[in-house]
Amino acid sequence: MTVFKQQLLQLLASVEGVTVEPSPVAGGAALFFRGREFAHFHHDNELDLRLTKKVISSLELSHPVGSVHHPLRAAGSPWIEVRFNSEREVQRAAELVVLAVAQL
Repeated sequence: MTVFKQQLLQLLASVEGVTVEPSPVAGGAALFFRGREFAHFHHDNELDLRLTKKVISSLELSHPVGSVHHPLRAAGSPWIEVRFNSEREVQRAAELVVLAVAQL
């Protein structure tokens, strides 16, 4: 596990109701809120997050270039891949997770 994934998981440990468990759909680790999966890791530096189409649009987020797991994801999808390769990006990913939880 990379240091950035460890940092992200430490930040998320303080979010009430969020747990890290094996994903029954994607395999690997996933984030659950009150028993509902809302995110999963593609690898140690990328989280696939159900953020909602409205939030993705309002924050002007875009699907990352070179997506290996979802290269054909529709622009209107409620899911967004979030990559984190620095402490700043880890903080931003944690903020997006908190926003995602607020949508559930």
